[in-house]
Amino acid sequence: MADSQSNAPLRADAGAPNSGVIHVRTRLTTDFTVLSNALLQRRCSAVTVGVAAYIVSLPDGAPVTIAALCDHFTEGEILISRALRELEFAGYLDRRRERMPCGQIRTRTYFYDVPGGVPDPEPDGWPERPKPRRPRKPAPAAAPAPSPIPAPAPAQAEPVAETPVPIPAPAPAALPDADPESLAVLSIVRRIDPRLVVSAREAAQMAPGISEWLASGLDGIQIAKLLTDGLPDRFLTRPAGILAYRLRETPLPAPPRPPLPFVERPAFVPFQDCQGCYRPFRAAHPGRCRDCRTGVGLRAAG
Repeated sequence: MADSQSNAPLRADAGAPNSGVIHVRTRLTTDFTVLSNALLQRRCSAVTVGVAAYIVSLPDGAPVTIAALCDHFTEGEILISRALRELEFAGYLDRRRERMPCGQIRTRTYFYDVPGGVPDPEPDGWPERPKPRRPRKPAPAAAPAPSPIPAPAPAQAEPVAETPVPIPAPAPAALPDADPESLAVLSIVRRIDPRLVVSAREAAQMAPGISEWLASGLDGIQIAKLLTDGLPDRFLTRPAGILAYRLRETPLPAPPRPPLPFVERPAFVPFQDCQGCYRPFRAAHPGRCRDCRTGVGLRAAG
């Protein structure tokens, strides 16, 4: 007897989805990075997620500046900087300016797998931060050897030992005198944009350029507006460098034109009817026109 056969369709495997992505998993033991689903599945730009994944895959100490990321990705500086700002706003990225043991100030970038998380300690403990070296104190000057004191005489007093007089340290070099009006312009700039903070030495160096602008006819408000209009959201250099560049590269406005000399206009001359040809002409008193006075009008009328 033949085996029974059915023409009903076979039942689909319940584990495979009918649509969407199907993962082909491979267990990785080397060269892989662990990322949280909260970071990869958050609603944001694809460039932001790609930049975050790339930064997580880098070892500690790798450069993650905008220039370094632009060298790796095909996107430009605007998209990369926008992605870094979005990660910083979300709490994944933290950029701090810290003073190094040598005294230099550098920007350190911290990336968190979970926003607000605390890093896990190393198995052997975190390496201690090197302490800054203290400047060596100068060795004290050796005191001169005391000379033998002679025997006191009845009429002479004992000699008094001389105390060395300390030499005063040289005073620091004074800053060049700056124009008070130029410094007032920098204070206006500081009130317009609180990020534009400059030191006293930098302000003294920029004062001659501002004085030149003041001499061209601009007031302090106009100069402050020219220095603060169109600034980027984040500075890649010191504020003093941005202000000095604008003072150097912005063309000075043309000097104001001198006022025209006052010319007294003639008084209004009324119209008069010519007594010869009856044509109107301008004159202060009634009479004949110029043609009638020269005889041209009489010949034309005859």
